[in-house]
Amino acid sequence: MRNKQVDAANENEADQLKAGLRRRGVKLTHQRMVIYQEVSKSKDHPDAESICRSVRRKLPMVSLDTVYRTLWLLQDLGLVSVLAARDRVRFDGNTQPHHHFVCKKCGQLSDFYSEEYDRLQIPQSVKNMGDVESAQVEVRGICAQCSAMPGARKNASPNKEGR
Repeated sequence: MRNKQVDAANENEADQLKAGLRRRGVKLTHQRMVIYQEVSKSKDHPDAESICRSVRRKLPMVSLDTVYRTLWLLQDLGLVSVLAARDRVRFDGNTQPHHHFVCKKCGQLSDFYSEEYDRLQIPQSVKNMGDVESAQVEVRGICAQCSAMPGARKNASPNKEGR
């Protein structure tokens, strides 16, 4: 039964990707499919280098440039979102409405869901800046793992720049 669920999920992912690429007049390649599957199955909000390492297990010759170009294409298609966390860009395959907790110490990004945050009203000052298409709440703090470390401070900052 588990294999049928996995097969159905993979088929749905493939259909989403095919439809998005077709709208843009872009061909579906095996490399694009594998890259999309890697980012969409990850819950860690991986960066391009991490995705490339995972993809290379299946496609050893894939280049980091190909991974980056594919990720930016997927972002343009609305199939992944881009998050800036600390000093690197990370990609999120979860396209459902959700929010993020960011650990200021280790940089871990975690999804969370909140109906209250989903209903937040966009301030008029922001609406005056342009047409708002979506909004996500980003909560920053120290994750449970970092808090549990000996000598952890409640409001510790990972470096002098405050990133």
